[in-house]
Amino acid sequence: MDKLFVILNPAARGEKSRRVQRFLEAKAGPSVTLMPTQRAGEAQSLAACAVTQGYKVIVAAGGDGTINEVINGIGTSGAALGVLPLGTVNVFAQELRIPRKLESAWGVIRGGHTRTIDLARAQASGSTRYFVQLAGVGFDAHAVRTASWELKKRIGPLSYVWAGLKALSKPHPPVEVSVNGSGPLGSGVAVLVGNGRFYGGRFALFPRARMDDGLLDICVFETVGYWDVLRYGQGILRGAHIDLGDVKYFQTESLVCRAPAPTPFELDGEDAGDAPVTFSVVPRALQVVVPKSDEGDNHA
Repeated sequence: MDKLFVILNPAARGEKSRRVQRFLEAKAGPSVTLMPTQRAGEAQSLAACAVTQGYKVIVAAGGDGTINEVINGIGTSGAALGVLPLGTVNVFAQELRIPRKLESAWGVIRGGHTRTIDLARAQASGSTRYFVQLAGVGFDAHAVRTASWELKKRIGPLSYVWAGLKALSKPHPPVEVSVNGSGPLGSGVAVLVGNGRFYGGRFALFPRARMDDGLLDICVFETVGYWDVLRYGQGILRGAHIDLGDVKYFQTESLVCRAPAPTPFELDGEDAGDAPVTFSVVPRALQVVVPKSDEGDNHA
């Protein structure tokens, strides 16, 4: 069994964080190193340090934002990612069927079964960041930027609903989309990029997505008003949104998004900057510890 380096975000679940920390402190020892974070961005540097120290399994104990930081520290080093899902939504854990219950998720990590998935990549303003589940440019990124940590702590997933409603009251410039180095394909006020199927929970926004196919799945929503959100939402629940006339759905290896005015983008539910941004994929670059039953499972 490989030694584990566990990076804990103590703020990931507010009042429950102390119980989580006690659980992990009881596991710490010669084979388990526990490192709580003290500030935003620290999980990335801790993961990078663990890689240089030779750890083969690095565990992200937190939400999707903590996972995003950790995978940016791991990069393409070959170290495996373990997940203890403690955040608000935990989309990535749901995608790979990693259980929410702490003891069960710890059992998955101890089981040591791995699956190799693609690493998605975003390049903007001269820097590069990886993401594992999803990205968005335009409307949803405005909502992410609006949903503060304090709000997420108080009302959980409803914070994104509140932020989305607030974002609806503002104008959104069109985001121009180009693929694989070609000219503009079209534009929309919300461009969503998927490495996996799920968005915002178990909503299959990207029904054709596979995490190991070397492709990104793209949903472009041309308009966003109150009525449009209702239409899109009903379509997503029925699995019919990709057939709507004002929704473009396609797969690509790379994508460039530009906007005529300052427009944010988000990675794995975290504010990541402003467009223009280029998205691409590094095929089968990350090992993730998953339940033995996960489809596509590769054994370590």
